[in-house]
Amino acid sequence: MKTSTRRLLAHLATTAGLLITAPVLAKNVSACLITKTDTNPYFVTMKKGAMEKAKALGVQLKTYAGKYDGDNQAQVDAIESCMADHADGILITPSDTRAIVPTVQKARQAGLLVIALDTTLEPVDAADATFATDNFQAGELIGRWAKGLLGDKAKTARIAFLDLSTSQPSVDVQRDQGFMVGFGIDPKDKNKWGDENDPRIVGHDVTGGAEDGGRRAMENLLQKDPGINLVYTINEPAAAGAYQALKAVGLEKQATIVSIDGSCTGVQNVRDGIIGATSQQYPLLMAAEGIEAIKTYVETGKKPQNSQGLNFHNTGVNLITTHPVPGVPSISVKEGLARCWG
Repeated sequence: MKTSTRRLLAHLATTAGLLITAPVLAKNVSACLITKTDTNPYFVTMKKGAMEKAKALGVQLKTYAGKYDGDNQAQVDAIESCMADHADGILITPSDTRAIVPTVQKARQAGLLVIALDTTLEPVDAADATFATDNFQAGELIGRWAKGLLGDKAKTARIAFLDLSTSQPSVDVQRDQGFMVGFGIDPKDKNKWGDENDPRIVGHDVTGGAEDGGRRAMENLLQKDPGINLVYTINEPAAAGAYQALKAVGLEKQATIVSIDGSCTGVQNVRDGIIGATSQQYPLLMAAEGIEAIKTYVETGKKPQNSQGLNFHNTGVNLITTHPVPGVPSISVKEGLARCWG
């Protein structure tokens, strides 16, 4: 065989091999992140985590947010936009965990993977998966800590509950009821707050998860009972508002405030004695793992798995305080600041 012929056959074989074995280009993956607001540092951090992970993985990401905590219509509109854009998946922190479900179902029926972040839908399986803190555990930790700190005084505590909203989304109920169980209060129906009859409870008020809401709620409950000495708050912005209200009437040393979030500002407030203890959660991790899950689903068809014994994927929680209580696991402010966000 002539050399030129051999070269031609070799070239054709090589070309054929390339045609057969050339990799198929991966499908472009697109996702949406829908948060409750774009002002709360918690959701700002979540957005940052999602954007960073999306950039690292080459995922196209669009972000949406409600105008306020509880703005269900804005989230409905955002899901509709994601469907119109033919997104592959949606990450959502639902403002109204029941009202959003029909729209979520439409998205899933259209083939989108829907992952709830931070807050479970009702029912929880209305989403394909949930990546969240164990919110009941987060509440239980600060409840156990408060009970241990007060000791015998826990039996006569005067407690103010600064909750999220009247619609009582799952995150609101789980944290509130977890605190009660940790403190030793019978929560009655664990699926809602406000039906308890424990005489230590001064009352519940809602904050919208915001500092000004926390201040107003604290003022309202102080009018009912100026002897409040323990304040449960849904999150750290509400805790900051509660402290302002207490300080304005000279009662900041009378009441111990407990909260949930773990932001850098919140942990600094623990260090400074404004908040007695907070349960730290990890929104950067929720968002990053959510983006990874959407990409994995598009490429393999596999949906994310729940943590053992839970109906969601647990991204962890740690109690932070300067006054550790025996029997209640906690980490130091120093370690909390190393892990904080915002």
